[in-house]
Amino acid sequence: MAAMGFLTPSSWSSALCILFLLFHEATADILDASSSLNGGGSQCGEYTNQLTEDGMCRLVATLPQLDERRCPDMFRCTDEVSYWLHENEERKEQIVALKETISELQEDLRNHRHRIKVLELQSEERFHLNISLEQRLHDLEVRYAEATSLLHLQGTLILDLQNQLHNLTLVLEKLRRNPGCSINIVRPNPLLNPQDALHPEIQHVGDCPIDCASIYFSGVRRSGLYTVVPSLSGMPVDVYCDMDTEGGGWTVIQRRVDGSVSFNRNWRDYRDGFGDLHSEFWLGNNHIHDLTAQGEYSLRIDLEDWNIQHKYALYQSFRVEDEEHQYRLHVSGFSGTVQDSFSWYHDKQSFSTPDSGNICAEISHGGWWYNQCFYTNLNGVYYRGGHYTPKGRGPLGPDGIVWYTWKDSDYYSLRKVSMMIRPRSFQTRLSP
Repeated sequence: MAAMGFLTPSSWSSALCILFLLFHEATADILDASSSLNGGGSQCGEYTNQLTEDGMCRLVATLPQLDERRCPDMFRCTDEVSYWLHENEERKEQIVALKETISELQEDLRNHRHRIKVLELQSEERFHLNISLEQRLHDLEVRYAEATSLLHLQGTLILDLQNQLHNLTLVLEKLRRNPGCSINIVRPNPLLNPQDALHPEIQHVGDCPIDCASIYFSGVRRSGLYTVVPSLSGMPVDVYCDMDTEGGGWTVIQRRVDGSVSFNRNWRDYRDGFGDLHSEFWLGNNHIHDLTAQGEYSLRIDLEDWNIQHKYALYQSFRVEDEEHQYRLHVSGFSGTVQDSFSWYHDKQSFSTPDSGNICAEISHGGWWYNQCFYTNLNGVYYRGGHYTPKGRGPLGPDGIVWYTWKDSDYYSLRKVSMMIRPRSFQTRLSP
């Protein structure tokens, strides 16, 4: 006979009616899982447990009825009940361990999900970054194309501006060479290099500058090469104008600076001129005559020795006659920072060159207004270092660039010299 719930008092001694065991359970999930467990042997019946509302566990044992209709001895079943309870406890512990394992796995799962989420975010960021880099690369390519186009356009504009500047330079050079006038005769000038000697043919309209002073008065105040037309000859000549020394307006007729040009020349060279207006040259006796014959001119001579000391000599009156009179010199009215070695000894002397039969010109290897022979020889041989010994076989005397009264010697050659002229009445004016 099965018994469930409670037994009557009359059968108390013959059978164990009901065994209640109540115990606490940590969580309802474990008890639900174990609520249908059965146990017991053939004599001790079956055992079940149930979860109560207050969280307690009710253990119910159903004992079989014996043939004599006696309830089995409850104490015989104690071992089985204990075994069953032990098994139930082990299962409970296993379930708790499983729950912990599940909890750990769930935690690992959450961590994995978090990592996956992080990786997804990183992947998304990389994706966006790649898209951003591609976009930036595309933008840079577009900008590079634009910059290349602009650079090409800028190069074209620069080339065009350079061409315009070149054309303007040519125009300004033309105006600079012929300020206020144009002429119809152009002849080669030996003082200009081939590029500077290229002048276009133009027609004569008059009102041309006759010297550097007239260029100065026209408003041009920059030193450089210009074209003037002396009034007596009516022929153009390229000259170098000094617009800086003592107020400017000087027409340079001679310059020595580095020995790059030989001054041991014949009569024709000294007549027409030679050298380079940019460095060393002799303007030419014909041009010097044409310039000084159109008015009263002063002469300034600048000197520099090899110690870079500077001296100058100024002559209020300077004039050279024509070739028929052998370019006779007229110079007077000395002043300056060096003693006179020129006018007192060389005034009224004719010009001589080594091929003209003058022994002084042959000895001095240059062209000059020699007397017997010189106290000043600015067209002599260029010797570096100052003190010198004459060159050549059997030299007969000094032949350097000499200003005797400065160094008190015929054997000291100067480092730099220049000769330039301007009208005696010249007065500086403020730039317009």
